[in-house]
Amino acid sequence: MKALTWRGPRDVRVENVPDPKLEADTDAIIRVTSSGICGSDLHLYEVLAPFLDPGDVLGHEPMGVVEETGSAVADIAPGDRVVVPFNISCGHCWMCERRLFAQCETTQVREHGSGAALFGYTKLYGSVPGAQAEYLRVPQAQFGPIKVPEGPPDEQFVYLSDVLPTAWQAVEYADVPQGGTVAVFGLGPIGQMAARIALHHGFRALGVDRVPERLNMAERHGVRTIDAAQRDDVADAVRELTDGRGADSVIDAVGMEAHGSPVAELGQKVAGVLPDAVAEPLMSKAGVDRLSALYECIDSVRRAGTISLSGVYGGMADPMPMLTLFDKGVRIAMGQAHVKRWIPDLLPLVGHESDPLGVRDLTTHHLPLDEAPNAYDIFQRKVDGAIKILLEP
Repeated sequence: MKALTWRGPRDVRVENVPDPKLEADTDAIIRVTSSGICGSDLHLYEVLAPFLDPGDVLGHEPMGVVEETGSAVADIAPGDRVVVPFNISCGHCWMCERRLFAQCETTQVREHGSGAALFGYTKLYGSVPGAQAEYLRVPQAQFGPIKVPEGPPDEQFVYLSDVLPTAWQAVEYADVPQGGTVAVFGLGPIGQMAARIALHHGFRALGVDRVPERLNMAERHGVRTIDAAQRDDVADAVRELTDGRGADSVIDAVGMEAHGSPVAELGQKVAGVLPDAVAEPLMSKAGVDRLSALYECIDSVRRAGTISLSGVYGGMADPMPMLTLFDKGVRIAMGQAHVKRWIPDLLPLVGHESDPLGVRDLTTHHLPLDEAPNAYDIFQRKVDGAIKILLEP
């Protein structure tokens, strides 16, 4: 089959790889019909190179049609249309019973001290072959896949794999008070949907970004935007819109590759080209993130407010302004999305013909899998209006 493989920093290629096969009675094989490129895939494209091996198959936002199931898989059958969550969880362990699916004890990657295994996301998360491919082996298929109805286009459901649960959890963790204001930093796919979900809950949403297309998309859905490229101090702009206090809650939907951190950017690039034996311990113990967006979130949240962190960070020793956080009484909530936890809330919304979250206005590019290298390039450089790209094998 064809699949997108990682070959080195900024070097991804569509190649022929062996077709996946059932390896356990809890597996399923899915014929992929759509697979998104996630902002966190860009970390693999450059920053997290030390934790990848040439030939690793990328991608963790798929949906498709069931081709084959193991003997222990009862809830899905060949021919079913399904969305596959990005994290792999069993549904029955101690963590899963508490709906903490991203910490599944059955699939935890204990060798690296990591939580539940993820599709297509480095040896830190199990080196499970990813979904930017024609076919995908789905472990723990007795629990993971989400059945969706036939008929509507893929883009109506595919974001249940990651974008929508991650955004929903970001808003839940933000703990916005009734009638309160939440500022969303980063208007990529997660930020777009987090802002829309906040509005759906009746909150006031402010969106911060510097890319015109992203700002325009957010404004189409009623988000009050702040153009970071036009403001010397974004936190001051937030305070101007919140009676001088700052936002009740702030969502960081940016993560480790924020603009405005030239020293950390250089550190990331150096780590990306060092030999793995040197780079792995460096990234596991050092501060390598560009933290400008997180610092702005800390500055923008009001005293006794909450920061919800959904952007991916990779450094183990990043400097944090602990005095400021303590003095302001800021609460911070973060973590990988517990995808299946939020599906009962989301499935009726994405299935409704009125499209209350505007999921049909998120995809900017539908591209064949063969064009995946170019898709990564334009997404990484934020050109050609690329906000969300779906690959179609």
